[in-house]
Amino acid sequence: MEDELKMESQNLDPDQGPCSVTDELSQQPLYQEAASPKLSVIELSKELDSKSDLIDDKEFDIPQVDTPPTLESILNETDDEEEPFVLEDPSLLNIDNIDTHSYDTSSVASSDSGDRTHLKRKKKLHDSFSVHGSVIRLSLLKGISAQIVSAAAKVDAGLPTAIAASSLIAVGTSHGLALIFDPNQALRLCLGSTAVGAQYGAISALSINNDCSRLLCGFAKGQITMWDLASGKLLRSITDAHPPGTAILHIKFTDDPTLAICNDSGGSVFELSFKRVMGVRTCESRCLFSGSKGEVCCIEPLHAKTELRDHPITQYSLLAMASLTKILVIGLKPSLKVWMTFPYGRMDPSSVPLLAWHFVAVQTSVNPVLAFCRGDVVHFLLVKRDESGAIHVTKQKQLHLHYDLINFTWINSRTVVLLDSVEKLHVIDRQTQEELETVEISEVQLVYNSSHFKSLATGGNVSQALALVGEKACYQSISNCGGQIFYLGTKSVHVMTLRSWRERIDHLLKQECLNEALALAWSFHEGKAKAVVGLSGDEHKRKAVVADRLVEILIHYADRTMRKCPDQGKIQIMEQHFQDMVPVIVDYCLLLQRMDLLFSQMYDKMSENSVAKGVFLECLEPYILSDKLVGITAQIMKDLLLHFQDKNLMANMEACIVHMDITSLDLQQVVLMCWENRLYDAMIYVYNSGMNDFITPMEKLFRVIAPPLSAGKSLSDEQVIMGNKLLVYISCCLAGRAYPLGNIPEDLVPLVKNQVFEFLIRLHSSEAPIDEEVYPYVRTLLHFDTREFLNVLALTFEDFKNDKQAVEYQQRIVDILLKVMVENSDFTPSQVGCLFTFLARQLAKPNNTLFVNRTLFDQVLEFLCSPDDDSRHSERQQVLLELLQAGGIVQFEENRLIQMAEKAEFYQICEFMYEREHRYDKIVDCYLRDPLRKEEVFTYIHNILSIPGYSAEEKQPVWEKAMKHIEELLLVSPSKAADLISIHFSDQIEQIIQNLQDQFLLFQFLKSLLDPREGINQDLLQLSPSVTELFIELLCQYDPGQVLEALQFLESYRLEETIQVTQKHQLHEASSYLLEKKGDVHSAFLVILEWLQSKLLTLTQEAEKTTEFISLKDIEDTLAKTIALCQRNSHNLNQQQREALWFPLLEAMMSPQRLSSSTVLCHYSEFLKNLTMQVLNNMAAFIALPLILQRILQDPVYGRGKLGEIQGLVLGMLDSFNYEQTLLETTTSLLNRDLHWSLRNLKASVTKGLNPKQDYCCICLQQYKRRQETADQIIVFSCGHLYHSLCLLSKECGTESKGQMRWTCFKCNASNKGGKLSETSSEMKKSTPASLAQTSSESMLDPQQAQAFDQLCRLYRGTSRLALLTELSRDRGGEKHGLLRVSQGDPSLNSIFQNETFQLHLTPPPLLED
Repeated sequence: MEDELKMESQNLDPDQGPCSVTDELSQQPLYQEAASPKLSVIELSKELDSKSDLIDDKEFDIPQVDTPPTLESILNETDDEEEPFVLEDPSLLNIDNIDTHSYDTSSVASSDSGDRTHLKRKKKLHDSFSVHGSVIRLSLLKGISAQIVSAAAKVDAGLPTAIAASSLIAVGTSHGLALIFDPNQALRLCLGSTAVGAQYGAISALSINNDCSRLLCGFAKGQITMWDLASGKLLRSITDAHPPGTAILHIKFTDDPTLAICNDSGGSVFELSFKRVMGVRTCESRCLFSGSKGEVCCIEPLHAKTELRDHPITQYSLLAMASLTKILVIGLKPSLKVWMTFPYGRMDPSSVPLLAWHFVAVQTSVNPVLAFCRGDVVHFLLVKRDESGAIHVTKQKQLHLHYDLINFTWINSRTVVLLDSVEKLHVIDRQTQEELETVEISEVQLVYNSSHFKSLATGGNVSQALALVGEKACYQSISNCGGQIFYLGTKSVHVMTLRSWRERIDHLLKQECLNEALALAWSFHEGKAKAVVGLSGDEHKRKAVVADRLVEILIHYADRTMRKCPDQGKIQIMEQHFQDMVPVIVDYCLLLQRMDLLFSQMYDKMSENSVAKGVFLECLEPYILSDKLVGITAQIMKDLLLHFQDKNLMANMEACIVHMDITSLDLQQVVLMCWENRLYDAMIYVYNSGMNDFITPMEKLFRVIAPPLSAGKSLSDEQVIMGNKLLVYISCCLAGRAYPLGNIPEDLVPLVKNQVFEFLIRLHSSEAPIDEEVYPYVRTLLHFDTREFLNVLALTFEDFKNDKQAVEYQQRIVDILLKVMVENSDFTPSQVGCLFTFLARQLAKPNNTLFVNRTLFDQVLEFLCSPDDDSRHSERQQVLLELLQAGGIVQFEENRLIQMAEKAEFYQICEFMYEREHRYDKIVDCYLRDPLRKEEVFTYIHNILSIPGYSAEEKQPVWEKAMKHIEELLLVSPSKAADLISIHFSDQIEQIIQNLQDQFLLFQFLKSLLDPREGINQDLLQLSPSVTELFIELLCQYDPGQVLEALQFLESYRLEETIQVTQKHQLHEASSYLLEKKGDVHSAFLVILEWLQSKLLTLTQEAEKTTEFISLKDIEDTLAKTIALCQRNSHNLNQQQREALWFPLLEAMMSPQRLSSSTVLCHYSEFLKNLTMQVLNNMAAFIALPLILQRILQDPVYGRGKLGEIQGLVLGMLDSFNYEQTLLETTTSLLNRDLHWSLRNLKASVTKGLNPKQDYCCICLQQYKRRQETADQIIVFSCGHLYHSLCLLSKECGTESKGQMRWTCFKCNASNKGGKLSETSSEMKKSTPASLAQTSSESMLDPQQAQAFDQLCRLYRGTSRLALLTELSRDRGGEKHGLLRVSQGDPSLNSIFQNETFQLHLTPPPLLED
């Protein structure tokens, strides 16, 4: 049978994918590891592919217990863990994925497998593809897969059930056979037989030992066999290692070849110890964990590679076990010991427990990390041994996922491969928790171990919990070895390996993802890529290898760019193509610092296409500007400048030139080009850096700007730009800085400074005409911008060291400046002033070495203060002020300076001098005489008089000066003067009024002073009424239209005197207002009626139409004011007094209508009737209807006519009557309803029984039936508290009022001491014979009743209608048809109870419980 299977075996074609996998496998057999030299722990960090610290040092040690628990004590623990164990600080979690573009391409699994069905299917690759490329390769092992299918068909081997991989691959089948394949996929052994399979059942677990010499097979019916893999002999058949009737779920060799661990479907774990005594092979079994105390379904011994066999932790032979509720880590050697227990907490019962060990380098040591998971959170525990021999377990960062896991495999110390419950592989970088790739493996058709977990072969005698976990168990279908993971399918075996770095790049190149390939290669170069395989050696060597590959890709990229260029279409499309592609080439060449590649091979390729060449050259610009690009060849510089010139990008060209080393170019040609294109910065740079010539650029610029300046012409914009550049250039040269950026070489700085100074102070320019004035360069700069040129010199003087030559230069240039400016009349005062301000500043320095003749300053003073003409006054004053402030005052005699300043009307100069002498009163004069700053005098006076820093002696002259010039101040600004007077001169106001001769000015002053709208605080003014009356009289003269408004807001005036004033000026409306305010309503009415009658009289006279039209509107307004007066006062008058108001008004309106013969009035009869109708409508509210009708019918105008003429009048009055009647009825109805609602609620509250909260007194805490004394009563309050009356009296909570006891609740009163209501009346008193307590019938509500009423108001949610009506009725208290009579009390009392005779005295309702 074995031979038959061997005939079926086939070796794969070398070109096929799996070959590389199997070759890799054959090159890395585990048994060869023994030959490798032993490494130190530090060297192992590289061996384990751990270049960076994977584990954070901010970790929490699991506390070590004094006495570790025994295995027996753990077995006896209950499995119900109530509290889940929180492993990790949530702040450490971060599993954000990088979001990038994905690409449509073929399946990663199919790209190397050769399976055509895979090639047909396209799927969208994950976001991580564009960042990391394809990290893993999943390949079908065709040889093994074919032989598994063949074995099932030809020898009835059955379906595959388990796999174990080492340097050999073992596959177990459902009929009890174990097929052993070598690395070339050839079948080497077929162990067992179908006969044994019929007896033992399917192989449910496999394990190969370290040296690949032994194979352990576990069977579905519980037997275990051991085979010699060299000879194929059966060495042991074990049937009594564990309880019968349970399947073997796991069988695992430890690093000790004589020790293995098995786990059965009963949940128990046993240690198998293999011995050979006198040639007889035996096996001893020991129970490590009993399934009766908790079922273990996953075990994982710690395996160490050959080079780590001497690691101190290997002597403990650690074993991790996962039950359905907890994780255990135990040591099998030297004696059995439990090192850690870790409960899961509550989780999904169908999720599969997973365990995996791996050695990880942390800083300088290598230690094992245990990963365990159940569900979607992976925990990592670092296991260390200390010097005392104890083992410490440290928690690491958790990995939180969004899917449930069924397998966890370490592929190396930094990368893990996870399989989720929907058969997707996830490759995760453990340090960053980033998902590198996701691959679907449903085509593998993974084998699940469900039947063994359910122990179907022995009758299914397992717990429901274990059977539920088994639904997704695939422990035996996945095996890893040497960085490869094998997946066992129902008809195939697949292998998953990490691609090497070259493969990952090549894979992207195949997909035409060149940008992604470059980015990935660069991440390899920088050491930032994840899951890197195949890069070894030191950092320099690794970078060199990757750089070579990057160059190859770049050359390919450049070729593809040129090849893929669109041949036809718009030039913009071609430009866009190259703009997308070319910058990538430039970027990577610069990153690699391969200028040779960029400027030779790449540039040659780009030059084949003019558009590509242009884009290439433009790409260089940002790198040139940021000084990242050095060593540009002369040819490329030349091409770049020509390109910019062709495109007319002059600003770009200039910016590039000043950043380039242009020594290799034709400098004269570059200078000429710069000059022609006005690139002055570039031209200066070329002269400076290319020729070390700092003078020629200045000469060239001077030649342009000097002629127009010397001729007195204005400069063009271009010449102004040149002049400004010249100033900045000179400033840079004198400061030792290069123009336009950088610094001049230190050895050249003194030389350049001397050259520039010598140039500036030349007596004549080169090639000077005969009539040229001396010192042309200094003269030109002074004419161009005196202030800025002197600033440049000032900065230069600051930098000068006080050596002899520097002092000479300074003095020489100062002498030249004086000679040029003082001896010439073509400089403005401002320019001369700038020079002397500059000199004053220099002379004022403590270490000054300059000498300037003092008489020059006197000449300047004469020049500024005594000009030939009066032009530029403010400019000259400002210049002199700056000169004085800069320290020039020491150069002048102060008295003479003040005299000249006053003569020249330089008031700011005077102020400056007076300020120094503290003569503040003189400064007031300066302000008043200065037309530009007159209004600032008020602020100045106010500051002097109010700021504490000035003494009384200094303030007094200012106060007196202000009083003396008060009229002048008022002329400047009446409002500001009034404000000042109200604050500082309030006692002098009446004297000021007497002294003011100008009546209109007095009026303006009083208006500003007394009108509150002007903002002056009236409380500060203590004025007599005569002042206010004077103001009113002046107002009557100058602004009569404002009198009435003023009377309304003014307060301190006498009515009689003011009435006389208004009547004198015939201001009827104002007089009427004052008479009404006095209380003489009838006189007020007569005044305004007379005014109305005088206006009506104009209608009886012939007049112009325009005047008539104006008078109509005027009459209507006057009538409205008269009616308003009558309405305001009718409320407070009796019937006779009302008639005395309204009937004369009605008569006044009707009398003009009697003159119907007048032709003029014919036009206005309708207008007058409308006005009469207005009067009648308003009268109807105050005068009885019969009286009005009687008066109308007696009138000849209406009386003679028919009823139709007065029909509208009568109907209007009837409408008003009906409206008021309806309003009265509605109001009464609402009031009655509100009253009924309130009474009903109060009654319901009163009649409701009280429910005490307890049956004992709240003070003595005894039962209320404690004694039957006649004097003792039981008091129950609405709050629910209950007391004995004697207890309340002892606490002073009872008071006697008019023979009645009033009680307050002790507890509520104590808690409300600081509150609004401290007294709470008792609701009911139950005496021994249970009699009701009497309530006093007082006229006022007690506080409890007030509280009850407030509660009802809150229940009603809104203002009471009764309260609203009360408010309304206040304004209509004397109205005839008024509904409510309100007591004439204090209007500020808003409560209903003060305004209404509210006589309800009901017992309040109980307080509502919350």
